[in-house]
Amino acid sequence: MAKQAKLQVEKGFFSTKDEVLRDIVKSGFWPTTYMSEQSPELPVHWHDGDILGYVMEGSTYILDENADSITLEPGDKLVIPAGALHAEGAVTERVTYIVTLSECVPFFDALRMLDPDSFPTPDLLNFDPSVLGKRAEIITDQA
Repeated sequence: MAKQAKLQVEKGFFSTKDEVLRDIVKSGFWPTTYMSEQSPELPVHWHDGDILGYVMEGSTYILDENADSITLEPGDKLVIPAGALHAEGAVTERVTYIVTLSECVPFFDALRMLDPDSFPTPDLLNFDPSVLGKRAEIITDQA
């Protein structure tokens, strides 16, 4: 039985936009820029596709599957595998991200918030561990 994927934040992953662009090319993901304006904390949710995010400007936080708060600041990379429970924190200042999607789909379709109670088995998710590498931990129990 596969276990649920987990959000990861790689602190200080990059220092320049060129480093981000090189990482995006390696991933093969589809990039866009997203500016998050002031907003309240979002509810815990998941997405059905893999997402990589790079914090370019501003700071905020994200909650992981245990509701632990992780600070996000410029230079941080988010790895959000399909099915990873998380919630974006309250935004008090504009935060600029480069957000990348594993598939070429409309941005807000890919980022629709799916209810944790509707979480399917991870093998039904659109998850590509070869792209995310060792950072995406989906573990299979051989029970």
